[in-house]
Amino acid sequence: MALRINDIVPDFTAETDQGTIHFHDWIGDSWAILFSHPKDFTPVCTTEFGAVAQLAPEWEKRGTKVIGISVDSAEQHKKWKRDIEAFASVPANFPIIADEGLEVSKAFDMLPADAYLPDGRTPAHSATVRSVFIISPDKKLQLSMTYPMSVGRNFAEVLRALDGLQKTYGAPVATPANWQVGQDVIVALSLDDAAATEKYGTLDKKLPYLRFAKDKS
Repeated sequence: MALRINDIVPDFTAETDQGTIHFHDWIGDSWAILFSHPKDFTPVCTTEFGAVAQLAPEWEKRGTKVIGISVDSAEQHKKWKRDIEAFASVPANFPIIADEGLEVSKAFDMLPADAYLPDGRTPAHSATVRSVFIISPDKKLQLSMTYPMSVGRNFAEVLRALDGLQKTYGAPVATPANWQVGQDVIVALSLDDAAATEKYGTLDKKLPYLRFAKDKS
């Protein structure tokens, strides 16, 4: 079954390079990002894991836990992390799920139910395990992005999207195209002009249905 925005994400128990986790318990009351990879020791994925490791202070500042997943063993993950840390020049302290049986990849709809890993497989056999999932503290999926193997993920955009999600979470606002922290936000149509003005101050009305307000946070 497809995983859609606002669905509660699958809970599971899995081995990682840092031991066993129970996913919902691991998330706790935090935001979380799950980022998936089709195979260890692959070039693009190594740069991506390195980028995640380098952003550790940014994840912490946003109260967000990050966890990787690859369809290899926990022991392979430990060996691969040495390459990742050598490339990134920082520790990679986040766990990596060992999804050798593809249970998690299938639960998150990255692979069909009948998928399997043949002997002598290549990354192409699990190429669609190339997604980012941002999950809110209520364990609901807030955003997903899927990339091909030839295009490295833009983790600056993942950070920007996370900022936008945290800004609008439970608030009657949205963020416009290319929004960055500190820029004006869009007031939701659930508030009429009077209520919007009372809550956010003077509105910049571009169109009757497009009203900007200053970001006061």
